[in-house]
Amino acid sequence: MPGIIAELIPNIPSDCEFDCIAPVIKELEFRLDGLFIPQSENWNIPLIFLEAQMQSDAVFYGRYFAEIFLYLQQYPEKRPWQGLLILHNRQQYLGESVPYQVLLREQVKCLYLEDLLPRADISPNLALLKLLVLEEAEAFHLGRHILEESETQTTFQQRLNLIETILVNKFPYLGTQEILRMLDLKTADITQSRFYQEVVEVGRQEGLLAGEADLILRQLTRKYGALTPEVNQQIKALTIAELGDLGEALLDFVEMSDLENWLSRCGSLS
Repeated sequence: MPGIIAELIPNIPSDCEFDCIAPVIKELEFRLDGLFIPQSENWNIPLIFLEAQMQSDAVFYGRYFAEIFLYLQQYPEKRPWQGLLILHNRQQYLGESVPYQVLLREQVKCLYLEDLLPRADISPNLALLKLLVLEEAEAFHLGRHILEESETQTTFQQRLNLIETILVNKFPYLGTQEILRMLDLKTADITQSRFYQEVVEVGRQEGLLAGEADLILRQLTRKYGALTPEVNQQIKALTIAELGDLGEALLDFVEMSDLENWLSRCGSLS
């Protein structure tokens, strides 16, 4: 009785016929970019299913909504839900939207980062997102402006950590010191910055490594005379742990071949 479908669902032609099947749906493993769960007793505040997508993806919509409904099936919730998509621009093809048009219209908010480019009257939070789509010079100019607008030291540190993270990943060809210089932080207290502390730690490790290698090279030079450039390079390429092992092992070396055999076993010689 195909006409019964038309009676139950508006806008279905009364003479439309259907095939009825019972397909098996395979369940894949999905991982959400981010699920934001309200820490509030107000049960009207929704769960937020966040996904960031910077490239076209012909199966994006299907995957995104599958993730949401599989989560709701496996973790029953009392709250409503809201989708939030952070996208690069409106030209991205994310798959056929028709099957999801009601959800996209009523349940999902889309933020197109490219729409932020011409806007100057945006909040510091949106300005942080704008950094993701700016060219190098403009990104550092905006980053400095965001930091200058910080009203408290806590806000400054929070913004600095986010700006550093964005710029390090966006411009991987720039060194850490150069990024700090381009942010013009000479007058700011950046010693509490996570990024600054990581730079200091890397520098400390590199200093320890260079000092340990120089000590080993001096000991070997006194024992065997001038070393070949190849041996020098191989020793400088060793890790701190390997240099420590070599420092102990060289006490038992008698001939230059003992050093070469050790380096060979360590994987330094091909």
